Amino acid sequence: MKVNLVCFSSLARQNTCDYRDSTPYDLVEGQTLGDLIDQAGIPRRDVKIALVNRRMATFDTVLAAGDRIGLAPAVGGM
Repeated sequence: MKVNLVCFSSLARQNTCDYRDSTPYDLVEGQTLGDLIDQAGIPRRDVKIALVNRRMATFDTVLAAGDRIGLAPAVGGM
């Protein structure tokens, strides 16, 4: 199944998690947000905010085909 990942600020990387356009990832049904973060090579400790389809999510959130995921680091006074 395909999902799309968007990263912001210091998490953005051109080939693994772009901020201008989503980066597609192929996952197996039942995989979680944490699995996707690991596959993208992003340290979990660097993710402060995670959204799946514009809703707050945790690393244990199970993803579905077509999900749009957004990740942001701690910024400012977070």
